[in-house]
Amino acid sequence: MTDEVGLLEMTRPPANHIDESLLGRLVDAAVELDGKCRVLVLASTGRHFCAGADLGEGDFVRDRAAAAAGLYRHGKRLFGVRTPIVAAVQGSAVGGGLGLACAADFRVAEASTRFVANFARLGFHQGFGLSVTLPELVGRQFATDMLLTARRVGGEEAVRVGLADRLAAPGRVRDTALELAGQIAASAPLAVRSIRGTLRGDLVERVGAALDHELAEQRVLWATRDSAEGIEASLERRTPAFLGE
Repeated sequence: MTDEVGLLEMTRPPANHIDESLLGRLVDAAVELDGKCRVLVLASTGRHFCAGADLGEGDFVRDRAAAAAGLYRHGKRLFGVRTPIVAAVQGSAVGGGLGLACAADFRVAEASTRFVANFARLGFHQGFGLSVTLPELVGRQFATDMLLTARRVGGEEAVRVGLADRLAAPGRVRDTALELAGQIAASAPLAVRSIRGTLRGDLVERVGAALDHELAEQRVLWATRDSAEGIEASLERRTPAFLGE
């Protein structure tokens, strides 16, 4: 990239699932570039931006609460980065992947992009600070709709409601994100940081408190039969049968 625009890229095919190791490396790179670049572009390779955590393998099988705590530690660090971030969201941003996209200042999508808050369908509480970021982007009512129904929000609808900021032509999500980053980078960098800081206010503190609450709620719900059923159904690609237990 250039001195003005830095690229943060995830490469974990096929769905760019995140875990503590991947997110840690991503945030380390963001912190390293913070102050060296005027804007950062968050992107990924392959069909999907990020499908969230892989609940069927790795850390989330061994100890979900510890794995989530590790993710959220790095997530809070990402919110503390002072440089504006533009996310290039192709394919799907699901669960924690939606949370990662919403941690950016801007999101670029295309018509085929899908934003999905699927937590209730998995039987547990939302995470990655979405309790704060999602209502701020789309309003409390629309956020409630997304969280309780777990429905897919396409790129065009996302732009209409404020979840995405630019609608790219098919196959041009990253190019459009880089164009937006270039427009921001053309502004006075000290003024950009000052304006951004004022508008964000105490966002980092509010997200930090939300992450603690989200994890506490997740710990409780992960111990329920409904959560076990939701996760198992998701892995088996079938409709879950919830009992309220």
